[in-house]
Amino acid sequence: MAEAYIVDAVRTPVGRRGGGLSGAHPADLGAHVLRALMERTGADPAAVEDVVFGCVDTIGPQAGDIARTCWLAAGMPEEVPGVTVDRQCGSSQQAVHFAAQAVLSGTADLVVAGGVQNMSQVPIGAASRTVAEGPFHGSAGWVARYGRQEVSQFAGAEMIARDWDIGREDMERFAYESHRRALRAADEGLFDAEIVPYEGVTADEGPRRDTSPAKMAGLKTLVDGGRLTAAVSSQISDGAAALLIASQCAVRDHGLTPRARVHHLSARGEDPIRMLSAPIPATAYALKKAGMTIGDIDAVEINEAFASVVLAWLKETGADPERTNPLGGAIALGHPLGATGARLMTTLVHHLERTGGRYGLQTMCEGGGQANVTVIERL
Repeated sequence: MAEAYIVDAVRTPVGRRGGGLSGAHPADLGAHVLRALMERTGADPAAVEDVVFGCVDTIGPQAGDIARTCWLAAGMPEEVPGVTVDRQCGSSQQAVHFAAQAVLSGTADLVVAGGVQNMSQVPIGAASRTVAEGPFHGSAGWVARYGRQEVSQFAGAEMIARDWDIGREDMERFAYESHRRALRAADEGLFDAEIVPYEGVTADEGPRRDTSPAKMAGLKTLVDGGRLTAAVSSQISDGAAALLIASQCAVRDHGLTPRARVHHLSARGEDPIRMLSAPIPATAYALKKAGMTIGDIDAVEINEAFASVVLAWLKETGADPERTNPLGGAIALGHPLGATGARLMTTLVHHLERTGGRYGLQTMCEGGGQANVTVIERL
């Protein structure tokens, strides 16, 4: 039976908007993790058959197939191609899926997957704003099906809070815990093995030591009468991450030591207006396909786009909150859109190794009402 192995996984620190990574060209951020990945694994770059990178808003410095640009900016062989994937926030998790699927199918043996995003330089939604009415409402078919309802992650997060009866205080408690876990992990050096410092930036810039429940309670809601505030939302960020995916033949032929095995991968869709609740049915689908229960999972990385997303998922799945985002999530660490999927997978691989856990599950909400789910097994 074919297998897809994760040989190694690395990432930059996650930089704040306007922070230490904000001036870096996205191609240079991506090149940085690609060089580190090749150096750490000892793999021959010329043996890589494709480079699959996630990126959202591929305009400006992120245009022109940023996956290919990153590889070339890293000084890697010109004969290796690259392709850029956009599944919105799940873009680089999908990049891992495409890389693993290529290996599992037998059409490739060694593929790099990852993602990059510089939100300081290319603001969120920049590509959508090139059309006055946005990417949806100019479509007669879309309007016939969904009308002219607002298509917004903020509206979706508010809908989830309402539909699952999640209060502002519940979300603020969750957000505060995300910061607490991230700060503790940083202080204990738990991210050190996965981070490749970039030009003097050695640690994630998002976690706030000065935050408190009182400060969170004093913030205005994002919309009048709403429940969400900036404190319970993911941070605008910059960063990159990369993983090397290998077949059994590649592991043998190149003398590689795999760290994890891809046990399951899938993606599902749901209501594109509520948008962010798809991790719930996607997780149920994945566990059923894999013949597992949520109790079999030793650690979960679910993207904290908004606190309501994770809290609704916890209610529906019955997952253990202590095993879910044990090192904090995007509310504290940040969410560099196209890089976050690979960042979460990188953190999950390292966490399972450090704790001795066997199975890890990663899932993310995504624009269009979609979600990816990946289950990996530590080796």
